[in-house]
Amino acid sequence: MKEVIDFLHLLHANNNRPWFQANRDLYDAANNRFNAFVDDLIAGIATFDPSVAHLTASDCTYRIYRDVRFSPNKMPYKTHFAAYICAWGKKSPYAGYYFHVEPPGFGYLNGHQLVTGLYAPAGPILKSVREDILHNGDNFHAAVQAAHGFVTETTDALKRVPVGYPADYIYADYLRMKHPCLVKYVDDSFMLSPDLLSNTVEAFSRTAPFAATLNNSVAFALDS
Repeated sequence: MKEVIDFLHLLHANNNRPWFQANRDLYDAANNRFNAFVDDLIAGIATFDPSVAHLTASDCTYRIYRDVRFSPNKMPYKTHFAAYICAWGKKSPYAGYYFHVEPPGFGYLNGHQLVTGLYAPAGPILKSVREDILHNGDNFHAAVQAAHGFVTETTDALKRVPVGYPADYIYADYLRMKHPCLVKYVDDSFMLSPDLLSNTVEAFSRTAPFAATLNNSVAFALDS
């Protein structure tokens, strides 16, 4: 992943179209390296989550170009690489595994991350997740606990339990989540390790019960 991180540092310092066009070969090399890793990561995740076995990197990765039309930040390029590996690809409503490469301080997520779950799910899906937490809270909690090394995503969490749910519920903190996700923050030493692939697959494998629990809720919402 060194080639990818080195390119991101250069891009962060030269985030403009003339530089990018003049150094397109550096981007292509970094992008090819990242996509090759993602293909290997998909194969690794498929060993414990067969729903992703049919995917390729192109189903899971994102364009480097930013949509600046409505943003005060007019930098034309993203300074991170990311892949979202889930059933039916990155545009699917299902929970999956998100691999994010971003040197610290670059301003999007401010660092490398491994994430499993649902980010900003649609209202009916979030409601289904909360109903499952309410009625099967012990199972949900067990899935969270199984993912040692990960923490729950509390960004944008509600200050109070949503209306209609008991404020004194033992798992009230889970009900307040707007993004039902587990996050593992990692540093350059993790990303530059020769064992990056096996370490990432092993880490994500600990979150598989959590993803499966969420996807039961997603399937229920979609079938309703």
